[in-house]
Amino acid sequence: MLPEVRPATFRRSVAEHQAAVRSLLAGLPGALGSETVPLPAALGRTLAHDLAAPRPLPSFANSQMDGYAVRAADLSAGPVPVATLPVAPPIPAGAAAPPLPPGHAAPIMTGAMLPAGADTVVPIEAADPPAFPDFVGGGESYRTGTTVMLPASFTAGTYVRPAGSDLPAGETALSGGTRLRAAQLGLAAALGLDRLAVRRRPRALVLSTGDEVAAPGTELAPGQIHDANTTLLTASLAEAGWDTTTAGICADNAPAFEAALADALAAAPAGIDLVLTSGGISQGAYEVVRQALADHGIAFGSVAMQPGGPQGAGLLALPGTDPVPLLAFPGNPVSSFVSFEMFLRPVLCELLGAAPRPLVRAPLAVDLDKPAGKLQVRRGILEDGRFLPLGGPGSHLLHALAQATALALLPADPGHLDAGTDVSVLTMGDPQ
Repeated sequence: MLPEVRPATFRRSVAEHQAAVRSLLAGLPGALGSETVPLPAALGRTLAHDLAAPRPLPSFANSQMDGYAVRAADLSAGPVPVATLPVAPPIPAGAAAPPLPPGHAAPIMTGAMLPAGADTVVPIEAADPPAFPDFVGGGESYRTGTTVMLPASFTAGTYVRPAGSDLPAGETALSGGTRLRAAQLGLAAALGLDRLAVRRRPRALVLSTGDEVAAPGTELAPGQIHDANTTLLTASLAEAGWDTTTAGICADNAPAFEAALADALAAAPAGIDLVLTSGGISQGAYEVVRQALADHGIAFGSVAMQPGGPQGAGLLALPGTDPVPLLAFPGNPVSSFVSFEMFLRPVLCELLGAAPRPLVRAPLAVDLDKPAGKLQVRRGILEDGRFLPLGGPGSHLLHALAQATALALLPADPGHLDAGTDVSVLTMGDPQ
């Protein structure tokens, strides 16, 4: 008789489980591949490869000021501190500049091409008179014989933007892995690019479980609650740059859950990079996720954290489907949210370039008691630089979570922390 094969179990610290999740998802960036999208669609996406500048920026030498384009040598040719030069035809922005005749000054507008022969721009306010002749921009024809007096103190290169002074051609404009925001897209547009190669957005399948859970918008039967986890997790994934698909709420029936999961994986048109479940992994009698998946590559156990102690993770191997990483979070909504923030978001930030939560140190505003030996995550706010908890530690307190702008990470030991104790705090910005 063959020995019984017992499902894998674990007892881990927070750091150990973070490392396990990181290892599980380590191959994700390479598996995503890339796609080319128009610039507007690239906002918030991640650049797939290093982007070399296809042309210099600026692509031609141009004027930094409204003024006169001159040769610096023509300003300092005489013994007097002022040079009187005949005015050449004006150079508006967007026009090809004819060469500058020797000994002349050409009216030039900001951003206009510097004419061949010029190496300096004298601002209009430094000229005498401090205004352009009437034929500059006034619709009149150019008149010869007009002169302007310019100071001799300007040296070569003054108020000139050389070609390539911002970015030479061939240099790396943006590094692969860069999260594309407005400034990065503006740079790409300035380089003449209308499309960029970005990483394919990863896609997660999110499932909630429990006979007691009903979809929002439906009437509750006695003993039921509305499903918050699907919304919490899909929104959290969207914040991190993921696409999501859901398979509804799975009943507390292991064969039915396994079948629903296999069907959802097979039906996903773009493939699934991660399965994320909530509920059904504790020690109760109806722990459907544990019952269905413990012999399909998923290990279940406990992490020394409150809330969010029960956890599951592994490479899911269901018959007829490709192996896919799976993370199983607890069913209480706050436990599920905290699990995402502690285990999944940090790894996604590291692997995919998502913006991490800022981590600061702050003193506690009040005394706090906690279980010894467990890292406790408390919801609250930073008030006058001190962390003030909202609500208690209970994993069902969604109202406190919705008001919170920070998560305090209370160390595993000791079991009591005095007001004024410095702790690590993840800041979340506006209330979730």
